Amino acid sequence: MITATKKRVKYFKIILLFSFFCLVSCTSTRLSRFNAELNDGLLANSFHGLVVLDAGSKKIMYNTNGDRYFTPASNVKIFTLYTGIHSLPDRIPSLKYFSRNDTIYIEGTGNPSWFHPSLKDSTAFKFLSGFQNIGLHLQNSSEERYGPGWAWEDFDTYFSPEKNTMPLYGNVVTVYDVDGPQIYPKAFGDSISFESNGNLRDEYRNRFYLNGRRLDTLTIPFRTSESLTQKLLSDALGKKVHIINSFPGKEKKTLYGMETDSIYKLMMHESDNFLAEQLLMVTSSTLSDTLGTRKAIKHMLENDLSVLKHPPRWVDGSGLSRYNLFTPESMVYVLQRLYTKLPEERLFKLFPLWDASGTVEKWTYSQTPPFIYAKSGSLGNNYNLSGYLRTKSGRVLIFSIMNNHFKVPSSEIKRMVFELLLQLYHKH
Repeated sequence: MITATKKRVKYFKIILLFSFFCLVSCTSTRLSRFNAELNDGLLANSFHGLVVLDAGSKKIMYNTNGDRYFTPASNVKIFTLYTGIHSLPDRIPSLKYFSRNDTIYIEGTGNPSWFHPSLKDSTAFKFLSGFQNIGLHLQNSSEERYGPGWAWEDFDTYFSPEKNTMPLYGNVVTVYDVDGPQIYPKAFGDSISFESNGNLRDEYRNRFYLNGRRLDTLTIPFRTSESLTQKLLSDALGKKVHIINSFPGKEKKTLYGMETDSIYKLMMHESDNFLAEQLLMVTSSTLSDTLGTRKAIKHMLENDLSVLKHPPRWVDGSGLSRYNLFTPESMVYVLQRLYTKLPEERLFKLFPLWDASGTVEKWTYSQTPPFIYAKSGSLGNNYNLSGYLRTKSGRVLIFSIMNNHFKVPSSEIKRMVFELLLQLYHKH
């Protein structure tokens, strides 16, 4: 009896081992076809990497060039998301203050939600309305208005607002058409011109040009300054705000605003560079009185992310800079940490869904429900996609696909990426 039982156990182990090798072999074959396609024809000179990990077993299913460095573009926002979730409370630190009677002294934390066109957090506004005298300290940052390696010629484009310690209105002028052009905030109404100009704004001043532009919704970054912040806040509160050169030597308190998940979701779904940059600024406000993106990044790399096998070159929160360098293995590591830290329902809502509500204009696979929750990252000649995939059987796979230096249309790369992920969906 014992011998027969041992034989059955041995036979069962052989069957499991054979099944495992079949599974690995089939997966490797399919993914090798992906490699072959990328290495043929018009894509022969491009560079690509792919890592796939089973979230349940934590085993790597496939890895090609996972240890190589790529330009990540907006995949950097995955690291910014992780930084926020790891470092910030459930509600965003909105401002630091010290109050006495009817006087309050305030300084910004980098919180991007004040009067933001989409977020419109009014927590700080309501709080400050209760004080008669307001002292505003704005000299608590070591940041330049742009990140290292940003394209300065993008100064008037919607995706490149300036950074500062107390951003208001998303640091953009929003123009929309309701019985004629409407300006938000109204303070810029006299700065709009309908004359022809090659740019939407003068580079060094807040003069905007809309001649011939569609006004369904147009957002243009404005030049930030201490005097402008003072004016915008005074206008919003309907009372004089005074600039102060130093903060009183008293213990500061922190006012908390809207839920951080709302900011994370907008950043990830809209690939909002401004929110990403400011979230790192807010993180730095929890570490020091002097705000700075580099400070937040340095802290993460020296502490929670010091275990990364391939330390990244990480220079901004948004991925606008081509100085950034990350490996697919590092992307998968952080995605796995997020998966471990957050419930699936919460986590997957933060990532764009590859369907008509997120990544594509029309979902054409009527027999297949959307199954990819992932962040894309695009720059000229670069396309990356990293995130989660729920297979037909219910397994969750964590993946990072990074493609750099191709000269074909990015739509070709996206098609290949989706076809590969669709294979994983059906076969696992």
